[in-house]
Amino acid sequence: MRLGTAFIPILLVAAIARPAAAEHPSLAQARALYNAAKYAEAISAATVARTDPASADAAALVVGRSHLERHRVLADVVDLTAARTALSAVRPAALSPRDRLDLLIGLGQALYLGDSFGAAAELFDTALSQPVLLPDRDRLLLLDWWATSVDRDAQSLPPDRRMALFAQVTERMEIEVRVDPGSAPANYWLAASARGAGDLERAWDAAIAGWIRAPLRPESAKSLRADLDRLVSQALIFERARMRPAREHAETLSALRAEWESIKNQWP
Repeated sequence: MRLGTAFIPILLVAAIARPAAAEHPSLAQARALYNAAKYAEAISAATVARTDPASADAAALVVGRSHLERHRVLADVVDLTAARTALSAVRPAALSPRDRLDLLIGLGQALYLGDSFGAAAELFDTALSQPVLLPDRDRLLLLDWWATSVDRDAQSLPPDRRMALFAQVTERMEIEVRVDPGSAPANYWLAASARGAGDLERAWDAAIAGWIRAPLRPESAKSLRADLDRLVSQALIFERARMRPAREHAETLSALRAEWESIKNQWP
């Protein structure tokens, strides 16, 4: 996909369990700047807030998350190092419940951006276990990040371990799509994890079902269908054709392309 690969940030929100008067004004400013993707300015404001003992830990969290986002955009290892330093300085006990969750996500991001995909998946999984603290959009993004981390980890493993990891993704996404049939991460990863496990028929069926279910969440339907279209057109069609005898490849490719175009035309 895309959401996890693009690594769209989960927004840092104001601490809901702390009176607003207890939060340093520069911390509130830093949160707003982070949410506006003004990461350099957020770092400056949060650095000021770190001088206030009552806000120091939440401010360090904003500093760390901001450096992570700058690293994601600029690929400067200095930002990744600074992010780790800031996140390591945070005392979780001093944070609100939502800030503790954002710390978990930030630590997972730091691992992901440092290519420790399996460890990142573990932290994202822990964060997903606290859904009441996450707005719906943020939870969907986090679900996609988790699956992306598992997928990246699986690519470096032998076939038996890879199959086990993709089975985990499939199991979770089957549950997710039953609860939320229009979920973009669930629909995409049902197809992608089946493909990763080598079950191309299941992947094909899941892609078609995902295409049809996509409008159940209008806000993500277009991007989900684009992701599924890439998965089918650039991977599944060719991989399914290769399962046929060589003399049938051209005919099978043509038939599969026609079938997929027919599905898209029938369900616009």
